[in-house]
Amino acid sequence: MTIEKNLAKTYDPKDFEDRIYDMWEKSGAFKAEIDPDKKPFTIVMPPPNITGQLHMGHALDQTLQDVLTRFKRLQGYSALWLPGSDHASIATEVKVVDRIRQEEGLEKEDLGREEFLKRAWAWKEEFGGKITKQCRKLGDSCDWDRERFTMDEGCNKAVNHFFVKLYEKGLIYRGNRLINWCPECGTSLSDAEVEHEDKNGMYWYFRYPAADGGEGVVVATSRPETIFADVAIAVHPDDDRYKDLVGKKVLIPLLNKEIPVIADTYPDPEKGTGAVKITPAHDPNDFEVGQRHDLPTPTCIDFEAKMTAAAGKYEGMDRYECRKAWVADLEAAGYLVKTEEKVIPVGECYRCHTVVEPMLSDQWFVKMEDLAKPAIEAAKSGDLEHVPERFEKIYLHWLEEIRDWCISRQLWWGHRIPAYYCQDCGEIIVAEEAPSKCSKCGSTNIKQDEDVLDTWFSSALWPFSTLGWPEETEDLKYFYPTDVLVTGYDIIFFWVVRMVFSALETTGKSPFKYVYVHGLVRDAQGRKMSKSLGNGIDPLEIIDQYGADALRFMLTTGITPGNDMRFKTDKLESSRNFANKLWNASRFTIMNLQDEEGNFKPMADLTDLSNAALKDEDKWIISRVNDAVKYITNTLEKFDLALAGQRAYDLIWNEYCDWYIEIVKGRLYGDDEEDKKVARAVLVKVLKDMLRLLHPFMPYITEEIWAYLPAGEIKESNPDNFLIKEDWPVYDESLTFEAEAEKIEMAMAIIRSIRNIRAEADAAPSKKLTAVILSAEGKEEVVKSAERHVKKLANITDITFIADKSEVPEEVMSAVVAGAEVFIPLDDIMDYDAEYDRLTKEKKKLEGEVKRVVGKLSNEGFVSKAPEKVINEEKAKQVKYEEMLAKVIDRLAIVEKKVGK
Repeated sequence: MTIEKNLAKTYDPKDFEDRIYDMWEKSGAFKAEIDPDKKPFTIVMPPPNITGQLHMGHALDQTLQDVLTRFKRLQGYSALWLPGSDHASIATEVKVVDRIRQEEGLEKEDLGREEFLKRAWAWKEEFGGKITKQCRKLGDSCDWDRERFTMDEGCNKAVNHFFVKLYEKGLIYRGNRLINWCPECGTSLSDAEVEHEDKNGMYWYFRYPAADGGEGVVVATSRPETIFADVAIAVHPDDDRYKDLVGKKVLIPLLNKEIPVIADTYPDPEKGTGAVKITPAHDPNDFEVGQRHDLPTPTCIDFEAKMTAAAGKYEGMDRYECRKAWVADLEAAGYLVKTEEKVIPVGECYRCHTVVEPMLSDQWFVKMEDLAKPAIEAAKSGDLEHVPERFEKIYLHWLEEIRDWCISRQLWWGHRIPAYYCQDCGEIIVAEEAPSKCSKCGSTNIKQDEDVLDTWFSSALWPFSTLGWPEETEDLKYFYPTDVLVTGYDIIFFWVVRMVFSALETTGKSPFKYVYVHGLVRDAQGRKMSKSLGNGIDPLEIIDQYGADALRFMLTTGITPGNDMRFKTDKLESSRNFANKLWNASRFTIMNLQDEEGNFKPMADLTDLSNAALKDEDKWIISRVNDAVKYITNTLEKFDLALAGQRAYDLIWNEYCDWYIEIVKGRLYGDDEEDKKVARAVLVKVLKDMLRLLHPFMPYITEEIWAYLPAGEIKESNPDNFLIKEDWPVYDESLTFEAEAEKIEMAMAIIRSIRNIRAEADAAPSKKLTAVILSAEGKEEVVKSAERHVKKLANITDITFIADKSEVPEEVMSAVVAGAEVFIPLDDIMDYDAEYDRLTKEKKKLEGEVKRVVGKLSNEGFVSKAPEKVINEEKAKQVKYEEMLAKVIDRLAIVEKKVGK
């Protein structure tokens, strides 16, 4: 891989990240094989839209998947991460239509379906692979040879097969029902594709006079423009206010058209006036009422959101323009009783955010009740588990409340519905292949349905269609069901639910065991990243500046399952600094493994650690790595990636770099050649294990460092000695080394305490000191074992170990650690004149703080008005400042004697 003998002096990910990815891909490192001797592990990538660019949500989602895939690959699984992209019907068609308008000055209808689709496929070829190239920059270890597209030949076959199968079972039907319609995109939307947001709106209260000349009834509405299509007024059967009105007629204001007053349980007597207008063609709840009472369904708004002839003089007006003019006319005529400002839930298209219009239309639907039941049972039985568990409630709620799914879209780009209409006899033929003639009358005058299927219909088959279904392929038999789906909580309804019921219907199995749900990446202020706010962050720019490893580590350690995270530059810099720390420590290690010619020096054989000549610090670091192996493995298995990553960070930075390397340096530079061999061997063993543990999180830097380390035994399955093909470390109960670990941790605690005393006394690290250490009962041997490390790393020239506190010198600075007390004579550490000046200033400052807080608490005005919490905070401050002042006064008394004050 390299002809250099050591890592470059400066860590620069641009020097190797692209090179390493190319090496992995060319060597087949990502390829998953059907291996009966291995367990499979499968993740299917949530397919990004071909219209898209890699954004921070993709970066998070894919990094989490890659961490899990690399972890399982190292564990010896045949790990398949299957990539692909989604055709994204609405989003792609909008892009292609815009391009045709700009470049050719034409509408899609001018071209015709066939020509339009040629341009759409050309657009897909030009831009569709862009995001997968960007995924490679992130380090995604996908099996690119298996890359799929939701409209490729195999997926199209699966979609047609599934449609026909459901149709034959009576689970797909064509009907005239109320659907969500986007006037801007010009297509129907499923309930999941409508985003609901509470907005400030208005309720208008209008009087509908009684047909017999009576007062009639007052009705509140947020959509007065739909009054033209009213067919009834509904009241609750138990509402005594309206009992005499039920069965009578009222007049639609200004139109003077008679409509009945009906009794139905839908109206809530506590809301508004308790009476509601019923407009079945423009409201889903009204539609249900209309179905129960066999009411007509006239429309007054068309598919362009303009008023129809039913609106009379307002015909052709935009729905909102009509609203303004119509309300003004009703008010002028005396029908407006009052207005009321209200927060109103508004449904918007998830793509263009146009307010959705409920419309009656002939559409294709999936009957959901029978399909939802097995999906509900899968979660309740534990066959499907959500991480975190709380998301199961959302999943179940959605399924238990689910309506029939409208799957037809008035678009050209997508899977065309495999339904064919005989133009002579009207027969509907649903078939996987286009029929040559009508099955009923034999006519060849057959026309295919113009609509395409909802994008999510094909995405619902993704976990198994990508593995060859409906064919019983070897891939399907080996890699399915998949293991985990990683997804954001924002598409549980869009996608997860549909995959589960589709898989259970077709394969009889849940498509995955776990749904690992993560949150969103928000900006530093907690806002959702969006184009409108201009707060989006391009992952590729971050990778260019900091490297992919830093971004990956920041994302994985900054998020907990199910929760949002804030993107903060300081966290990114911290991850970059961590990579730099590992780089420099590895460079130091490699340098000390080699002679002047760059050849590796001899090392001890650590095959049998029980017989190796290990020192206490060697056993300690081996035990710490062993402990980390257990912890990181367990947390990764539980999808607590942040905890796993943080433990790797602590092990590498705090224990290996800050402690073990510092302790072992003296041995590397010493005269004991046999001990040097041991030290070198432990440095390498530990570094290799740490690189394995960190590899899923930071694959590039770990692979680069690995290439410079002694190869050791080369596996047949890994002739190139790539880290990505290595084995995950396994916890070994025999490597706990509790006694030796206790000794080193005692040394570390004493060293830290002396360093803290130095800092408190403002004494330079280079200043040589003496120390007195009192051991707790039973800890004498452990404390004395720390002597050589304390002297070297705390710059102590002499240590006196004492058995009784009466032996402690009179004037000392002290610190307590578990099992010992440490004393540093003041004469060693103190510049008394400087300390006197510092303590005098500190005393004056603290006296001022005490005076201020006492004054505040003595002020009756403050105490009587301030909240109890604020008063308690001030009391706590008083205690703190008085304790600090007492310590300063005690110290000052000692110092005053020394300076003769």
